[in-house]
Amino acid sequence: MESDSYDDFAWIYNEHWGSYINQVTAILDELMLSKLPTGARILDLCCGTGQLAQELVDQGFVVTGLDISEGMLRFAREHAPDTEFIRGDARSFSLPLAFDGIVSTYDSLNHIMSIEELIDVFDNVYRALRGGGLFLFDLNTEAGYENHWEGGAFDIVEDDHVCIVRSIYDPDERIAQFDATIFILEREWKRSDLTFFQRCYSQMQVADALESAGFVNIDISAYDGEFGLTELTDETERLYFVCRKPL
Repeated sequence: MESDSYDDFAWIYNEHWGSYINQVTAILDELMLSKLPTGARILDLCCGTGQLAQELVDQGFVVTGLDISEGMLRFAREHAPDTEFIRGDARSFSLPLAFDGIVSTYDSLNHIMSIEELIDVFDNVYRALRGGGLFLFDLNTEAGYENHWEGGAFDIVEDDHVCIVRSIYDPDERIAQFDATIFILEREWKRSDLTFFQRCYSQMQVADALESAGFVNIDISAYDGEFGLTELTDETERLYFVCRKPL
C-alpha cells in the first residue's frame, strides 16, 4: 500500500471513478446518514478525490477527509474546499475522539492486505468515534472478484489520456491484482505503470475483527450495481457493513 502509486493514479481516478458517489449516496443515507444528528461530524476514511466529502458537506455534515495519497488529496481540496483533509494511513492514524460517524467506501479497505492490519484500522476507527457513533464501509466479495476481476481487461481512450487495465484474481490466496498502464498528455505524453492489490475477506473474518475492536450491532447488507441494496446471497458482489461503538 504505497502512497506513490496512488499519487500516480490520482488524475485518472478523479477523471473516471470519482463519480461513484452517484451510486452510493442513497445507500449511505439509508444505512447510516439518516441515523446521525443534524450537523454530525463525519470522517471520510480513504477519502480519495473528495467528491463524497463534498456531498456530505452539502447535506449539512461537518467532514474531515483522510487519505494516504497526497495526489488524491490535491483533487479532494479542489472538490471540497470547506473540508479539512489530512494525509494519513488508515492502518496507523490517530485522531481526537470527535466523530459521530466514519465512512470508508468504494472497497477502500480491500486494499488492506492482512487481517492484522484490518484490525488495526478498526481499532483506529473505534478510538476516533464518539460513544454511540456509527462506522460504515463496503468490501468486494469473492463473487465480485470472480465475476469482474478474474481475467478482466478494459481500456479508456480519450484525446489527452489513455488507460489500459488488466486484472486477475487468485482464489487460493484470495488476492486480486489490478495492473494499469496510463498515458497522459501534458506537454508530452507521460506513461505510468501501476499495480494495486486487494484482499478478499470473508464475512466472518470481518465481523470477528469488528467485534475484537469493540463494535456492536454489526449489520451486513448486500449491494447490486443494478438494483441497489438486495438480499444477501452467495452471488453478492459487494457488502456494506454498519456497526456501532457502544455508549
